[in-house]
Amino acid sequence: MESKETTNTTKIKVRHFPLDENPPHHYANWQKGIKSWLTTKDHKRIGIMYLATITLVFLFAGTMAILIRLSLWNPANHIVAAKTYNILFTLHGTMMIFLFLVPGVPTTLGNFFIPMMIGAKDVAFPRLNLASYYIYLTGAIFTVWAIIHGGVDTGWTFYTPYSIQSTTHVLPMTIGIFIIGFSSILTGLNFIVTLHKLRAPGMSWGKLPLFCWGIYATSIIQVLATPVLAITLSLLIMERVLHVGIFNPALGGDPILYQHFFWFYSHPAVYIMIVPGFGIISELIGTFSKKRVFGYWFIAISSLAISFLGFLVWGHHMFVSGQSALASTVFSLITFLIGIPTGIKIFNWLATMYKGSIWLTTPMLYALSFIFLFTIGGITGIMLGALSVDVQLHATYYVVAHFHYVMFGGMLIAFIGGLHYWWPKMTGKMYSETMGKISWFFIFVGFNVTFFPQFILGAKGMPRRYYNYLPQFETLHRTSTVGSWILATGFLIMAGYLIYSLAKGEKAPSNPWGARTLEWMTASPPIHSNFNYIPVVTHEPYDFHRPVSEFQLGLVGSEENGHDGGNGATSPDGGTPVVADESQS
Repeated sequence: MESKETTNTTKIKVRHFPLDENPPHHYANWQKGIKSWLTTKDHKRIGIMYLATITLVFLFAGTMAILIRLSLWNPANHIVAAKTYNILFTLHGTMMIFLFLVPGVPTTLGNFFIPMMIGAKDVAFPRLNLASYYIYLTGAIFTVWAIIHGGVDTGWTFYTPYSIQSTTHVLPMTIGIFIIGFSSILTGLNFIVTLHKLRAPGMSWGKLPLFCWGIYATSIIQVLATPVLAITLSLLIMERVLHVGIFNPALGGDPILYQHFFWFYSHPAVYIMIVPGFGIISELIGTFSKKRVFGYWFIAISSLAISFLGFLVWGHHMFVSGQSALASTVFSLITFLIGIPTGIKIFNWLATMYKGSIWLTTPMLYALSFIFLFTIGGITGIMLGALSVDVQLHATYYVVAHFHYVMFGGMLIAFIGGLHYWWPKMTGKMYSETMGKISWFFIFVGFNVTFFPQFILGAKGMPRRYYNYLPQFETLHRTSTVGSWILATGFLIMAGYLIYSLAKGEKAPSNPWGARTLEWMTASPPIHSNFNYIPVVTHEPYDFHRPVSEFQLGLVGSEENGHDGGNGATSPDGGTPVVADESQS
């Protein structure tokens, strides 16, 4: 059936067709050969290449973490030498943060799904998207070069003056991170333009999936904050190479200036890591509660509020640096304020689940874990934002535990949940739900056994980054180490069943979860152009009170020309975008 509308430029028809569940070609086999992948401009393939790369980074950085915990089994460390311990610590932090956590969600799930979620066939700048990947890869190569040639022992923050004086390979490591920053900026710019310009007809800001809002807020931080890191690392490189007096007190510099520069970037970078995770959790909570997400606009705007406030709180990392009491008080107050938009999200997710039809799939288990773990991380962050408490707990294992509850319990848990949620769409295969839940159990238990004892260690005075420790801390350290083995077991199980699903997994339907966002209205895996029609958005992304069959189908095309799989920004002949009336069929 069809209906017609007349505009001032062309006659438009909106047609509905059955969804092709088995298209002859999809994005992965549309072209054959390694060259087609290395030169692709398809956002989906680029997302897969990012996923493969950061998975290798995570494997390496995770191995470093296991070695660190193993070396702390005994008070007198006999596993590795002190310098080696510092190198392991630095490599784990640097690679996990700059090469995995910061680019993780936007470059993989964001790249793959943002265009599909807004009804576009690609990002705004496909060539720039591919260039961003190779820029990231170039920076990673510099980092690997530093590792092969002896590593770096400064810690992941590269604090001066030691990073200026260290004889390890600080220079290639910082150059690598400097290069990776350009990838982050270009990725953020690409998403901003894509979300502004390529939304399908009818896709207003109020109909964007909340994952899109999370990526949008993250992109703003990437574009505005990352240049500060580039400037900071450039000055550090100049200091080492040219011996100018910027941070080195022996040359008239000020090492505290480095801390101001570094944390002005690095605290917003915390939200580069975590805000996309918020977006993923919103998708999971809505889909697996089968309810409209409570307080849509509050969740969307709170992501922007977090992005703004994140630029104003860097000084809470420096309460013991000698800054003025007034400055410390102001930073403490603003730190408390940032808990408001974060709390809004938590309460709105709980309200969404209230009286919902909750479906405890593997992705939903990770969503519930996120709420539990991130709440602990957030509450302990508020405690560290209090001046009197932070002075006692600064540079202890309490901070290590807080940071991991925010980053691992936040970004990584959300990333894993999102990966399981979209895995059927990305691969066209279903994984084993039973094995997924077993893996989740090991990861959840292992994480808490690893990091919760570190709160107690920090409260008792155990300093972070130390190579050895007093015998009174041995039991807690050993408990933490055992937890890391449980955690690693969970990841090994996950790797096993996901790889198995690629070869032997059951074929995935187009929408196994009954979701309402546009990416589920295509075949699994998607075709090269995402849609063989221009979607017309006639519903909100969480309209679970309406049957999904009403949203699967739709096409805009000129009556004379049919359709051409355009990008959804205008009608195929360049005319005015058409928004279908909900009554059309």
